Amino acid sequence: MGEQIKLARKRRKLTAVQVAERADISRSTLNLIEKGEPSVAMGAYFNVLRVLGLQDDFLKLAADDTLGRKLQDLEIL
Repeated sequence: MGEQIKLARKRRKLTAVQVAERADISRSTLNLIEKGEPSVAMGAYFNVLRVLGLQDDFLKLAADDTLGRKLQDLEIL
């Protein structure tokens, strides 16, 4: 995911400093995000996606929980 975020930033011709400032995070945090570091807070990832206009992609995470629905259906029967 980090590499995809980095490519999205570059496609928009935004510098890392611009994105970090607009997302209200440090440049080093953006660097960790672009490396896909899992220890970075989800909110920071969301702010970067928002700056890049990709916030709707964030909402797709776990949107269709097929396994969860099947498990729920088994309990109903």
